[in-house]
Order: sequence, then structure tokens, then C-alpha cells
Amino acid sequence: MLVDSHCHLDFPDFADELDDVVQRARDAGLGRMITICTRVKKFQQILAVAERFDDVFCSVGTHPHNADEELDVTAQQLVDLSKHKKVVAIGEAGLDYHYDKAPRDAQARGFRTHIAAARETGLPLVIHARSADDDMIAILEEETRAGAFPAVLHCFSSGRELALRGIDLGLYVSFSGILTFKNSQDIRDIAKEMPMDRVLVETDAPYLAPVPNRGKRNEPGFVVNTATTLAEVWEKPVDKVWQQTTENFFTLFSKVPRDLVSNS
Repeated sequence: MLVDSHCHLDFPDFADELDDVVQRARDAGLGRMITICTRVKKFQQILAVAERFDDVFCSVGTHPHNADEELDVTAQQLVDLSKHKKVVAIGEAGLDYHYDKAPRDAQARGFRTHIAAARETGLPLVIHARSADDDMIAILEEETRAGAFPAVLHCFSSGRELALRGIDLGLYVSFSGILTFKNSQDIRDIAKEMPMDRVLVETDAPYLAPVPNRGKRNEPGFVVNTATTLAEVWEKPVDKVWQQTTENFFTLFSKVPRDLVSNS
């Protein structure tokens, strides 16, 4: 079994064929998918997708692009919403200085709110980090000193120092289709350095489709291609990479059941 630890199945890109997308993922060997929340005000839509499929779970949180829209969201609200059995993570939240769609102080404030919720619930925080390595390291180190919390640096595209500091702080690192891109040797080099028991794979669908589907709409089943590239980077058999990253997934996202009971 393989998993997609991060996708966005509520996005309009999938609206017309969501059942088929999920079935194709199952046919490709996926056993679990997490559809990630980007706006708390749209949480019920994300939850509805997770409730529709036995093998799909979700998170609750506010993407840094939308941080200034939801500064009124409190850690307690996130904690309360996370009590639903289908909610297995907090986020995604973090810092994005590449697009700077929200003021940086709003991003940092929202990020710290999500850290507080992750710390209280024990659910992993899904961290979005782009072009903000120094501030990300500073916040993670400061907040970890205040109290440890589980987390993953999702869709990793940052520098080596952030990856290594994240591992030192107890975080996981997740690789997306970017790992397969021809011009991403630096990311492959970082992946090679990561301890095998702290790495996840994901799609971030509908974005960042891996080779050989680059440029197309991404979907959870394509995570197989990322896992295959990771096997090449690690010089390990593909089945061992499936097994290891899936075990890592269940260790981090411990609320996700290993055995499913069908609702049908």
C-alpha cells in the first residue's frame, strides 16, 4: 500500500470526476489519502469529501496565502474542529514569501496559532514553507522550545538547512512531484540525506504532476511516480520505499486507522 499524504480533492479541478479520481488512486495501489484544508471557512466542504470516502481523511487550517482572511480563527477553534474522527491533521499553515499573498506578519501569526493547536491536540501540523527558510527555522526553533509538536514540511522545495533543522527538531519531510523534475537535482540530493524513517510522499494535487505527467492536472494516483523516483534516489527497491513511507505516514498521522471499516 502507498499513500498520498497531501492533496486537495475539494478543489474545482476534481469536481466533475472525483469518484473516478479516487478509484484510479485505489487501482494504483493507494490505501489512504489526506485532503488538505486551506481555509477554515471552507472546512465543511473539505470534511464532506473526507466523509464521502472511507479511505480519505482531512485536515483543518488556513493556508498562508489566506492568513489575513482568517486571523480571527483561534487555536481553540482548530482544536474543536479537529475532534471529528475524519480530521487527522492541522493545517496547512506556514510561510510563503515567494508569492507574498498575505502580509508576512499575518502569516507568522496564523502559523503560530496552528502550532498551538497541533501542540494541544497532538495532531501533526502540515507546514507550507516557500522562500522563507530563515524565518521558518527561527519560528520552529522558538516554538519547539516552548513545547514540542508533530509536524511535516510538506511539498519540500526549500534549502538543505531547513530540511536538516526540521529533522533535528523531530519533523518529517514530504516530497512531491518536484522530486521527479529534471531541474530538481538539489531536491533529490536533499532527499538522499534524509533518514528513511522521516520521509513521506505526496502529490499536492491538482498541482505539480510528476514526470511523466508533468504539465497535466495532478491526481493522487500519480504519487506512485514520486515514490519510484525516491527509490532511485535512495537506491532501494520500490516496494521497500512504499512500505517505509507508508509506515512513516501511519506513525506521523497516528489518528488515521490502519484498518478501515466500510460505511457502505
